[in-house]
Amino acid sequence: MAVYRHQVEACAEAGPRLRAESATPEAALRAWVDLFVDFLVTKHGLAGALHGDSAGSDALHTYFVGRLVPVCSDLLEATLESVDTAPPVDAYNVLKGIGNLCIGAASDAAVIHSRQGRRRFGVSHRRVC
Repeated sequence: MAVYRHQVEACAEAGPRLRAESATPEAALRAWVDLFVDFLVTKHGLAGALHGDSAGSDALHTYFVGRLVPVCSDLLEATLESVDTAPPVDAYNVLKGIGNLCIGAASDAAVIHSRQGRRRFGVSHRRVC
């Protein structure tokens, strides 16, 4: 569980850093989504390991949502402001959608990490960490 929390923190801390270092808000969002996808794919087995421990699973989900939704929201809003567009969906649902896409590909991480897979999932080819 400590590794999970550490990776959530790394993903959360990457958001502001990427926003400051990236050429555009969109580039920051794409790079952060790339990191988020990597995190999801490497942690897909954790849910199975926690099966039967609903308190532990619920606590991790609450922690995950509390740390990552605000980061995604900031990046999403900055990206949409840069093109003068209102958000069509909130950050929670963006992360949920990405997570749902990763569930199907989690058994084949090569799909997401391939150039074609990254285009399919809308993430950049550049490694963040």
